[in-house]
Amino acid sequence: MASKMMHAPADAHGGRMTLRVQLLLLQALIVAVVTLIAGATAGVIQAHTVRDAYEDRMLAVAQSVASMPVIRAAFDDADPSATIQPLAEAIRTASDLTYVVVANADGIRYSHPNPANLGKHVSTDASIPLSGKVYMGTQTGTLGPSWRVKVPIFADDSQVIGTVSVGILETEGVGEFTGYLAWIIGAMLAAVVLGMFGSAWVTAVIRRRIHRLEPYEITALVRNQETTLHGLSEGVITVDAQGVITLANDAAARLLGADANSLTGSPAAEVLGEELMGVLRDGEDAGRPVIVGSCVLVARSTGARVDDAAVEATLLLRDHTELHDVVRRVDAADAIIAFRQRAGLPKGLSAETLSRVAAALARHPDCSAAELGEVLSMSRVSARRYLEHLASTGRALRALDYSTKGRPGTRYRANEPAGALGTASPSVRD
Repeated sequence: MASKMMHAPADAHGGRMTLRVQLLLLQALIVAVVTLIAGATAGVIQAHTVRDAYEDRMLAVAQSVASMPVIRAAFDDADPSATIQPLAEAIRTASDLTYVVVANADGIRYSHPNPANLGKHVSTDASIPLSGKVYMGTQTGTLGPSWRVKVPIFADDSQVIGTVSVGILETEGVGEFTGYLAWIIGAMLAAVVLGMFGSAWVTAVIRRRIHRLEPYEITALVRNQETTLHGLSEGVITVDAQGVITLANDAAARLLGADANSLTGSPAAEVLGEELMGVLRDGEDAGRPVIVGSCVLVARSTGARVDDAAVEATLLLRDHTELHDVVRRVDAADAIIAFRQRAGLPKGLSAETLSRVAAALARHPDCSAAELGEVLSMSRVSARRYLEHLASTGRALRALDYSTKGRPGTRYRANEPAGALGTASPSVRD
């Protein structure tokens, strides 16, 4: 039966996603998003790095070609291509570039990877290098889209006499970047796999810390704790190993005359009195009565030290003020009853009144209850009760009076020495 009850909540919430799965999915999502962002950032940086590296190389090659004296001198030859073409091709091959094109100021090519294009006009705009500036960008020429650099060729008098265009096909640059991208993607996948294993380990650690409870079970425990703590009439105070109050319910605050929120986080030594601190330190299973203000409390504690090491302790306070008052009243009533029992008086009889009745009976022997009542200014019924008690204890004698009309009456006479009850006097009669 107990086993079924323990598994009932799990069955009732069987359709919910378990905490383990939630933690794994959430951490996997975080790892995946972070890895994706990092990988995308690395990819963009790598793409710019590859292009910048090619542009730096192309700029260096173009400027070196444009500054070569043999290239500039060949512009005055009858056939400049005969000198420039072999030199440009050698430089292109050595630099692993797609083309090195040298053209004059009119855009006529003196070099080209395809010899058929020698002597023809360039296919792209050369206005920027002809203006004396350097151009870097992407253009589509006879070989297709390419990353290229164009620089001017200056004569000795600083006049622009031609241009040098150096480039690489965009597909080659993208292909090199794709090779790097494969490594980036591989690293991303490895990071995701490691992140999943790390997430599983973190999930296991967290579940052990929370005793493998599911979220709804934790919520139920918290609600039950709140309801129990704040609904208890017994005060509960928890103090950590450093002596700081970590929990105090409403009953504890009420018994100590403080606010529950102000108690939490306060040093126990400043809030609790010396007696309560003694109970907290020493531990008290049975309970020790402690007076706090006008309240009588019974304090119990688990003890704040184990093997001389400070540990977390719990102090329980129960209000016994009303019970203490009841016990005092009962003790007082018991004392009165005991006194009466020692005096031999039944309930409702007073020792003082009994003494007065006994003394009056000694002074007025052989009198009736009505006569003695008149002497003592008390009712006939009350006088009869005291006289009957004296007769039942042997301190008075009864005698029937047949002189009365109707049924005979009762007269009483003291059965003790006259000195004990008072001086004797003649009988009292109506």
